[in-house]
Amino acid sequence: QVQLAESGGGAVQAGGSLRLSCAASGRTFSMGWFRQAPGKEREFVAVITSAALITDYADSVKGRFTISRDHAKNTVYLQMNSLKPEDTAVYYCAAQRTYSGSLNSVTRYDSWGQGTQVTVSS
Repeated sequence: QVQLAESGGGAVQAGGSLRLSCAASGRTFSMGWFRQAPGKEREFVAVITSAALITDYADSVKGRFTISRDHAKNTVYLQMNSLKPEDTAVYYCAAQRTYSGSLNSVTRYDSWGQGTQVTVSS
């Protein structure tokens, strides 16, 4: 497994911005962000691959969130703009060491961060 260290998160008012960071301890095929709100299942948010820098987003965050990668630091960022109360959740960084058949399925990721809370108030 790859060790993942997350940072960022916090509390913000609706319309505000936050940036999450996730540093990986080793090589990965892809790194993604998932989130889990109270009483709900963990869901896909965004992903970026290492080599081709392919990105994908959940429909609910398209146009508001941007995922990017710094290869030198082996770190992935999630810039979250125009935040809404429904974005409130614990956000988890995840990594695939090799391609596992899907980029946006929770079950296809073998490494997970500890999670960071994002709270958006109205």
